[in-house]
Amino acid sequence: MIIQVFILIVYLSLSVFAQSLPLKNQDVSPLQLKSQNIEIVQLVAKELAKDLPKKVDKYTNFTEIKAVGASLIYTFEINTGAKSDDSVIKNDKKRMGNGVINGVCQSSKRFMDAQITIVYIYKSSKTKKKLFTFDVNQQKCFDLYGAR
Repeated sequence: MIIQVFILIVYLSLSVFAQSLPLKNQDVSPLQLKSQNIEIVQLVAKELAKDLPKKVDKYTNFTEIKAVGASLIYTFEINTGAKSDDSVIKNDKKRMGNGVINGVCQSSKRFMDAQITIVYIYKSSKTKKKLFTFDVNQQKCFDLYGAR
């Protein structure tokens, strides 16, 4: 629950940040639009990286953000306590994925409309093993919510 709240806060701030960037999509070629989206992603990653690592809640740290093409890639480390990595992957992936995808689709419509993909990677803070990866893009949000 706390992670979902953090996700919403991050994406609301990203949404506000994106709205302040000049998007000039009238009479813009697909190549220019793609270039503009890559620039936006780089600016967002650079700005958010300034405050990292950042504690999200008592279990989660936001450790890295990077821009790769038109994708924003967030990395979090989770303190899973006594649970094994395999147990977390098996028992928590669906719940975490639903929270991440819903949060991104609801609060980052402008990024989705600009065909910017948002990727969340969760790792174990103990083993550094990758536990989950969630990719969210315009099509995934459309499949979930339909046209809005």
